[in-house]
Amino acid sequence: MNVRRRLISGTAVAAVTALGLGTLSACSSDSAAAANTDKFDVVASFYPMAFLAEQIGGDHVNVTSLTEPGQEPHDLEISAKQTAALQESDAVLYLKDLQPSVDDAVAQSEIKTKIDAASLTTLEKHGNEVGGHAAEHDDHENEELSGLDPHIWLDPVRYSQVAEGVGKAFEKADPDHAADYRANTAALVKKLGALNTQFKDGLANTRTKVFVTTHAAFGYLAERYGLTEEAINGLDPESEPSAARVKELEKMAKADGVTTVFYETLVSDKTAKTIASDAKLKTDVLDPIEGITKKSRGTDYFSVQEANLKALKTALGTK
Repeated sequence: MNVRRRLISGTAVAAVTALGLGTLSACSSDSAAAANTDKFDVVASFYPMAFLAEQIGGDHVNVTSLTEPGQEPHDLEISAKQTAALQESDAVLYLKDLQPSVDDAVAQSEIKTKIDAASLTTLEKHGNEVGGHAAEHDDHENEELSGLDPHIWLDPVRYSQVAEGVGKAFEKADPDHAADYRANTAALVKKLGALNTQFKDGLANTRTKVFVTTHAAFGYLAERYGLTEEAINGLDPESEPSAARVKELEKMAKADGVTTVFYETLVSDKTAKTIASDAKLKTDVLDPIEGITKKSRGTDYFSVQEANLKALKTALGTK
């Protein structure tokens, strides 16, 4: 991700945090609260990991997220207070190579149960960019080093594989409640299977298979359902897209029947609206579900994914 593009102001984060917008129902927004409760204390790196921990752990876990609601997870810098809480928790659930400060804190901690979601499924290289600079689609330091797309949670099948691995890790770490973790995991996997079917059926017969985003987060989702994501990365949201880039997009959009430029909830929509206006296209939200706020089209992972499906069906057109 273009770090300049994806920064969210500290003031905005503080405002969102103060209002308590989108805080997980069973998840404290203060990660220091993770330490020393009478439950199985789990620190999650950001929303998709916290959601898994909540769904699988149920009443037996105390889940806290290192990333506040509304904060862009890629830009997270862990505080000393959060690091201390991490050390005193029973488990940490994170996605390696997404948040460097989390990786560093986990590596240095003596926490017994470290669950890396990236190790529970398969990661691939993605980066489909209008203009052909695929290898440069993401200038995030760690992601460049690994070369792998971390956005596995947007594919219900891969997210389900991660859920199964998390369930097994919880069973091993907290055997007294293993039966409940097993049952909760099975229920979650079933729901994710149903969501996969919704996407598969909903996107099976569309007029076009190409969609345009300002953030290359949907590679796994596109691959799963036979779509092509064209991502306009490397553009600062405060600057105007070049005439050559817009012309290229116009040509691609016309050839592939593209109607819509998608933007996301946690960053500026200026780039998407500028390009869409010049190319005579519509704009809409496609949410990478990196956090839930009042701006989200849904209250949890499932409702936001259903909103994403609806937006894709509208943009791609159903036959």
